[in-house]
Amino acid sequence: MGSASIQASGARAPSRRLGMAAAVLAFGLSLTPTLARGPDSLADLAESVSDAVVNISASQTVEDRRAGAAPNLPQGTPFDDLFEEFFRRRQQQGEGNNAPTPPRQRRSNSLGSGFVIDSAGIVITNNHVIADATEITVIFTNGDKLKAELIGKDAKVDVAVLRVKPEKPLKAVKFGDSEKMRVGDWVMAVGNPFGLGGTVTAGIVSARNRNIQSGPYDNYIQTDASINKGNSGGPLFNMNGEVIGINTAILSPSGGSVGIGFATPSATVTPVIDQLQKYGETRRGWLGVRIQSVDDTIAESLGLGKARGALVAGVDDKGPAKPAGIKSGDVIVRFDGKDVPDSNTLPKLVAVAPVDKDVTVTVMRNGKEVDIKVKLGRLEDGEKLAALDNNKENGGPAAPGRSVVQKALGMEFAAVNADTRKRFNLKEGAEGVVVTSVDPNSDAAEKRIAPGYRILEINQQAVSKPEELAKKIEELKQQGRRNALLFVATPQDDKSFVPLPLK
Repeated sequence: MGSASIQASGARAPSRRLGMAAAVLAFGLSLTPTLARGPDSLADLAESVSDAVVNISASQTVEDRRAGAAPNLPQGTPFDDLFEEFFRRRQQQGEGNNAPTPPRQRRSNSLGSGFVIDSAGIVITNNHVIADATEITVIFTNGDKLKAELIGKDAKVDVAVLRVKPEKPLKAVKFGDSEKMRVGDWVMAVGNPFGLGGTVTAGIVSARNRNIQSGPYDNYIQTDASINKGNSGGPLFNMNGEVIGINTAILSPSGGSVGIGFATPSATVTPVIDQLQKYGETRRGWLGVRIQSVDDTIAESLGLGKARGALVAGVDDKGPAKPAGIKSGDVIVRFDGKDVPDSNTLPKLVAVAPVDKDVTVTVMRNGKEVDIKVKLGRLEDGEKLAALDNNKENGGPAAPGRSVVQKALGMEFAAVNADTRKRFNLKEGAEGVVVTSVDPNSDAAEKRIAPGYRILEINQQAVSKPEELAKKIEELKQQGRRNALLFVATPQDDKSFVPLPLK
């Protein structure tokens, strides 16, 4: 008899007692919004991992020269503002006393979170939780306290590895694959917010690959799971109880959670943790180039079609890239077989590559792809070399010369000679054409080019004379080009590419 009879005889029409959910199912509508509320309970998950999450108490002895200094109080408590205001007023009241207050030693404490990854006693936390600490104590959920030894730390990804010596095996958790996490996946954070003790919060992955300008390898997981002061160093779990991130930072005008928290992905920290455990330090790959972003204007100037890759703004004289043949103006579009969609991606790829590995770097040069073999160095060695170079004094006799001034693109520029070298405090051996003045209403001023900057190249062609630069600008205009790509250097010799409209 049709659906009406079947419904009447075998599947009763939805009644008020069955409610809206049954009615929705009866009429074939989706329950997706209702089901999207998340899991019914996280109690089992929280119970299974909480014993592996610890509190970290880090203390250091500091010299306090303030009159009426506050006593030794733990940081990260709900009473921080109250104590600070109370002792600030005491200090102000005593300012009328001119007697000098002798410095005294006091103990400064901070509280954070961490988690056990090895039952033998390996604990992970943030570097900033234990930075400069003279004593570190790990506090477990049962109240046990163990002194911790620092195995190694890394400020670039804000991670530290500690070791404790327990009497019996500890509860430990494992890392999961953060690359499998999708926006909308449920996560759970466990930590020690405001010094209150173990606390569990839940939410979802709000975004991935967030760059908050905190370091060279930013690619944070953003979550709305509540992360507050004291949660730093604690784990962010997936629904399988695996650590897919280390809670590190929040974005908040108040200092409390407003639903924007950041965790360092496990894919970023696990290679660093392995190195710290093995060597006590990091050993990152080093290419030896300075890079900058490629925007649409630069892409058009170089004929890339679309903005992609990392533009090489400089090559370290002592780095691996120079002898391999990588040049300023090259755009790195692939590294070791992996695409480089933007300049933020390249440092991460290079950093995780093994030292001394032979890799293929694909660059765009003069509109063509070129594969270059490079044997990677070690980043830490490159940083030591850079520090030594920065300590060297530059000097030497100035070359004579006459300043011939040309004008173009809202700038006036002249040759590098004794006059301009002295006027703009340029280093000996400085090359290119020096900018002597900039129209404040010009595109050059908007791009922050200033007097004393030097123009080394225009559209990847070197220039050394003002008239040569002016001529090349006119040639580009006659060719119908809309932009000129300048390779400029500051008086401190920091180099970068700057695109300017040819108008």
